Amino acid sequence: MDVLGRIKTLMKNADWTEYKLAKESHLSQSTISNMFVRNTLPTIPTLENICNAFNISLSDFFLEEKEKNEQKQLLSNFAMLNKEQKRLVIKLIENIK
Repeated sequence: MDVLGRIKTLMKNADWTEYKLAKESHLSQSTISNMFVRNTLPTIPTLENICNAFNISLSDFFLEEKEKNEQKQLLSNFAMLNKEQKRLVIKLIENIK
């Protein structure tokens, strides 16, 4: 996964500058700038701060767009089921695991 590209996408979607990301993630401006200028990956604690700033989990950060769409579709379909159907789907998934 392109970690820096993902951060840039999140910044673009939120209409954030590097300065805004630094401020919201409680990181220094130089930390953020150096990641992009030097093309270095952030440390896990730095990435956690960035994820917190965007109000997402680390697992959400690493989810590919296709997986996100699949999850949304699954949840949308699940929400349309009645109580008994939901119970059966949950039981089916538990048996598959």
